[in-house]
Amino acid sequence: MKKTGEHMAEVIDVLVDGGKATPGAPLGPLLGPLGVNIPQIVGVINEKTKAFDGMKVPVKLKIDPMTKGFEVTVGTPPTSALILKELGIEKGSGENTQVKAGNLTIEQAKRIAEMKKDSMLGKTQKERVLEVAGSCVSMGITVDGLDAKMAQADIKEGKYDSQFD
Repeated sequence: MKKTGEHMAEVIDVLVDGGKATPGAPLGPLLGPLGVNIPQIVGVINEKTKAFDGMKVPVKLKIDPMTKGFEVTVGTPPTSALILKELGIEKGSGENTQVKAGNLTIEQAKRIAEMKKDSMLGKTQKERVLEVAGSCVSMGITVDGLDAKMAQADIKEGKYDSQFD
């Protein structure tokens, strides 16, 4: 078999603390053998994950062992985890129809929709906020003081259109 000039990039999937990755474990031991600039990579990861402070964030590193070039792709925590973080609560309501665990404002829903933009189906901010409200339904969380299903209906009817991009 003839060897061409092509080489495979190393791909590393790792879970880091948002905005607080360090050159220590898990990154250091994984990156050390590749001979790359670890502090530079950690800096890029922290810059890209700072919005997820206090959360575990999936990160994919693509490293070219020849050029030492790298690419950092950040995944996002599940929408439900972002909602809990935004509200400062540990879990949704176990009885979502009777007990409400918290209230998400439209502004907070927009923030979460923005964080999840790359992994949501919705093409517009309004559609993505509807997805966030959908997560609130099953978690027993109100949206803008309303039952999440009622809030979804209001969003669809255009009552919040002035607040969307």
